Amino acid sequence: MDAISQVLPEAAEIIPPYTLVRPARLFTPLVFACPHAGRFYPEEMLAASALDTAAIRRSEDAFVDRLIGGAVERGVPVLSACYARAYIDVNREPYELDQGMFEDELPAFACARTARVAAGLGSIARVVAEGQEIYRGKLTFGDAKRRIEQVHRPYHAALKALLDEARSLFGVAILIDWHSMPSAAAGSARSPAPDLVLGDRFGAACSRLVTGAWERELSALGYRVARNAPYAGGFTTEFYGKPERGMHALQIEINRGLYLDEARVEPNAGFERLEQDLRRTFTFLAAADWSRLT
Repeated sequence: MDAISQVLPEAAEIIPPYTLVRPARLFTPLVFACPHAGRFYPEEMLAASALDTAAIRRSEDAFVDRLIGGAVERGVPVLSACYARAYIDVNREPYELDQGMFEDELPAFACARTARVAAGLGSIARVVAEGQEIYRGKLTFGDAKRRIEQVHRPYHAALKALLDEARSLFGVAILIDWHSMPSAAAGSARSPAPDLVLGDRFGAACSRLVTGAWERELSALGYRVARNAPYAGGFTTEFYGKPERGMHALQIEINRGLYLDEARVEPNAGFERLEQDLRRTFTFLAAADWSRLT
């Protein structure tokens, strides 16, 4: 599939809402998800957009799904969204919508007053990076509902099923939700940006044993690792992270400067090294004894 895929409307239904790659057998309670690396932009969205294809891709966590693909060989299932984040953001509540984007009245159950909506980043985003408006005109609620029902709900149904399966087999489930961040997101003149940010909702979404294990392994490879700043975890981390129920969720943000030419949205010379380092981390953590969490 090309970086920006355009298909005829009648062919759009052949694009699944997600891809799920499973090992032949599950050996670990770890479950990996990648909600923002989707590269499919339906034709009707591109036709309604005020942006060119380069600008609209700035919201992607580009190629993160490829960075984590080696986890399957370590016994970890990997779920990845196929549709672009700018089309439907599965790391939001499904009806986290901005009334100002729609020509018709939103139903009362739509969550239209959150901080993310105010920033233009609801489940149907109003802007991409640098605050650029995506659409030339108004959308309809029917369009939003279709995106939610065809993409958002199936993605989360698959994710819930994976977590329930892991908890049934191992007594505990550990979701690692993979993202990437702009290289300048957390840096300053006096303090360089971290290489990775671990977001556990300040301890509310997973046990400190989980966060600590990932921090130790990644730091041992020479990466600068931060916790909860500037990203403490999004909807997925908060929704699924219920340690008291045996459900742990950790968000990991990767600095794009490590692996991506951000201007061209292409892997850079560091991609292979990061991919290999992550494989080493997956090997160790997939084999770890997580029974302490139960």
